[in-house]
Amino acid sequence: MAANKKKVGVIVGGVAVVAIVGGIIAAVAVNGAGGGSAEAAPAPTPTSTELEFDLTSKNVDGRPRIDPVPEAVAALKASGFEPVTAGSLTVVGSAYIPPLGFLAEDDNATLLGSEPDFGQLIADGLGLKLKSEVAAWADWPLGIQSGKYDLITSNVTVTEERKDLFDFASYRNDELGFYVRSDSDITSIKDAEDVAGLSIIVGSGTNQEKILLAWDEENKAAGLDPVDFQYFDDDAAGTLALQSGRVDATFGPNATAAYKAAVDGKTKLVGLVNGGYPANAQIAAGTAKGNGLIEAVNIVLNYAIENGQYDEILKRWGLESEGIEKSEVNPAGLPRG
Repeated sequence: MAANKKKVGVIVGGVAVVAIVGGIIAAVAVNGAGGGSAEAAPAPTPTSTELEFDLTSKNVDGRPRIDPVPEAVAALKASGFEPVTAGSLTVVGSAYIPPLGFLAEDDNATLLGSEPDFGQLIADGLGLKLKSEVAAWADWPLGIQSGKYDLITSNVTVTEERKDLFDFASYRNDELGFYVRSDSDITSIKDAEDVAGLSIIVGSGTNQEKILLAWDEENKAAGLDPVDFQYFDDDAAGTLALQSGRVDATFGPNATAAYKAAVDGKTKLVGLVNGGYPANAQIAAGTAKGNGLIEAVNIVLNYAIENGQYDEILKRWGLESEGIEKSEVNPAGLPRG
C-alpha cells in the first residue's frame, strides 16, 4: 500500500473509537444513538481487494464539485442572508475519524472526509467560496448561534431540541450497521429473530446495546435462543474475535464500520437500523434559526441528489447505505429528552 494511503481502525459498536490521524493516536467518543426501523441491507460481494483512500491534503482535489445553482443563488439573495465573510461560506466541522471528518495526515490541518465534502458542495452551489473551519464538537452550537460560522456539516443528528435553535437541511440517514466476516453465511439481519443465538460485539451503554437488549428480551419471550453479548475495549481484540469466528457479528455506528470494511475488505454489511430507533434520525447541515440560509442549502442538496454529485460523495467514503432520496428542511427530529 502506498505511503499516502492508510488503513483506519475503529472499535466497532463501542463507545470509543481509535484512529491514527496525522501520526497521532486519537481516542474519540462516538454518539451511540441507536435505532429507527430496521431494514435488510444488501451484503457486498466478499472481496480480497482493499480499497485505498488518500488521507493527505491532496484528497481535496478529488471532491465532487458543482457550478452555482441559479435557483439556490436566487433564494439566498432573496433571503437577505449575509455570510460571516463576504463571498465565502464559513463551514465548521470537527476532526474526529474517517470517513466523517479528520485532519490530513501530511499537514495535520486540512479537514477531510464526507462532512467537509458536503460543505464544499453546498458552498459551490451557492456561488460562494468555501471557508473551512475546525472546532471541537462542544463548540459548534455557540459558534453557529453567535455568527462565527455560517453552517455546520459534521454528522449532526436532527433533534427536536436542536430545532429550537437551529435550522437543518438533511443529507444522510443516521444508521447503525450489523457487520459480519466477509465470508460469513449470515446475509441479512433485519429484526429480532435474526440475532437469536448469535454472538455479537456491541458497545456497553450505547443505544445500539439498548436496541439489542430489547430484541434479546423479545426473543427470549418467544422461546428463541438469547444473544451472546460481547464487549471489547480494544479494537484489535474485537477484530481478531470476529475474524477467528469466536463472534458472529458487530453492531455499531455504520459510517465508521463501512469505511473499515471498504479499507480492508474483511467484513460486510448485512443489516441497518436507523440511529433514532424506534424513531427516524437524519444527519443534516445546520445554521442559526431563521437566518434564511437553510432554504438555499436545501435547494443545493436536492440538486446534487438529482444530478449525481451527492452519490459521488457517498461512494467516495463508502457510505452508500446512508443515502437519502430527498433533502428536507427541518425534518422530524429525535424526541425531546
